[in-house]
This record gives sequence, structure tokens and C-alpha cells, in this order.
Amino acid sequence: MIRVIAILLCASVLTPVLANAQSAMTPEQRMQSRFPQPVRVGDLIGDPVLDDQARTLGHIRAVIRTGDGKIKLIVDYGGLFGISWGSHPVSVPLEVVGIAGRHVSSLDMSDAEFAVAPTWHNADVQPLADDTVIRIALARH
Repeated sequence: MIRVIAILLCASVLTPVLANAQSAMTPEQRMQSRFPQPVRVGDLIGDPVLDDQARTLGHIRAVIRTGDGKIKLIVDYGGLFGISWGSHPVSVPLEVVGIAGRHVSSLDMSDAEFAVAPTWHNADVQPLADDTVIRIALARH
């Protein structure tokens, strides 16, 4: 019984410590801690992006490389009934998402952040070819 109490006490003390360590990490460090895997860009196009409640936020329209070398997903956010009518393109950093089967999960970008994200405009970017291989974090959903 004392062992169980000790384990629970340690868990209650360590949980906030681990959460603080996770929040102190940069997005790039969090991505690296999620075991990034190689994925072809063409395999991501059209995949849904889900929030933490498994609701579809949008679908991946393109994968780009910005002028500073960062990779971003262009997601058609919003729309009605799961289609792109009424949606607008939003730039999503690769570091804040993870792949889980045939969908991408938004891990570090909330629904509210999607809602206020500015509409993406094609400026100073290099679209990546479908056969380009990038590394994307793993996610559980």
C-alpha cells in the first residue's frame, strides 16, 4: 500500500515537471522528440488535418519551403460540410503537426489559432515536388 502511495505521489509531482519541460521546448525540439518519419509530399496532398477531437480542420493543398528554409503545409481551413467551398488557405508549420495513418493531426496549433491564422498568399516560397521526401512527426489519434 505504501508503495502505491509513493508511486502516485511521484507521478503527481513529475507530471507538471514533464509538462513544463515539454512547453519549454522549441517547436523543432518537440518535433524531433516525436520520432519524425520520412514521407513523400505527394502522399500528404489531400489528406485531412484533424484537431485533438478528431474533427477535420481542413485538407492539405500543398507543401512549400519558405525563403528561410522552413517547410509548411498549406491547408484549406474552414469550408462547409468537409469540402473546400468557403475555405481559405492557411500556412501551418511542419513542426506543429504529426502524421497518424492517412491523416495529419494538429499537435501544437489549436483550433483558435487556425481560426485567426492569416490567409496564405503565394510569396517567396518554393512548392515541393510530389516525389520530395520530408520528415514529419508521428502522432497518435
